[in-house]
Amino acid sequence: MNNISSALNAYQQALSRIGNAAKATTITTAENTAPQNNFQSMVTTAIQGVEKSTRSAEEASLAGLAGKADIQDVVLAVSNAEVALETVVAVRDTAIKAYKEIMQMTI
Repeated sequence: MNNISSALNAYQQALSRIGNAAKATTITTAENTAPQNNFQSMVTTAIQGVEKSTRSAEEASLAGLAGKADIQDVVLAVSNAEVALETVVAVRDTAIKAYKEIMQMTI
C-alpha cells in the first residue's frame, strides 16, 4: 500500500509541475491569437494531451485506491500517460538536436 501511495504522490507532483510549466510558458501575443498550423501549435496540443492523460491516470489511480476501478484500467491509464510523456520528450529532444545542428552550421 505504501508503494501505491508513493507512486500516487509522485504522479500528483509531476502533474502539478506539468501544469505549472504550461501556465508559465503561456504568453499572449498576436501570434497566439491567430489560427495556428505550425510547430508551436503541435507542441501545445501534445502538451495538453499529456496533461489530459496524466490527469486521467491520476483519477484512475485514485479510483483504484478507493476500490472503484479495476487494476487493469489503472495500469492502462498510467501506461497511456507514460507513452504520451515519452512521445513529447522524444519530440523535444529531436527539436533540440536540430536546433544545435543549425547553430553549428557556418554561414
